[in-house]
Amino acid sequence: MESKSLQKNNFGESDLDKKFLEAFKKISRLKKAVAPDIMLKFYAYYKQANFGNNFSFNSGLDVRSAFKFNAWMQLNGMTAEEAKREYIALANKF
Repeated sequence: MESKSLQKNNFGESDLDKKFLEAFKKISRLKKAVAPDIMLKFYAYYKQANFGNNFSFNSGLDVRSAFKFNAWMQLNGMTAEEAKREYIALANKF
């Protein structure tokens, strides 16, 4: 039996997907600065939720990209649903 957060509506979108999108929009509209380590977490959860373990890194010697890639790789094996829940929980702290 599926949990309520994973049940699909008439448009094929789950409650979890809706909450994830709302959290993403909320964080995207933030006016105040967020600490870089927190932004890395948002980035990693977002990438894991949308791309899973399909890592790609093509940025040469860009240190910022290397940090982002490393944060994402640390979530290796996390399900998309879990990454969405973690993103939502982190967004709710702001």
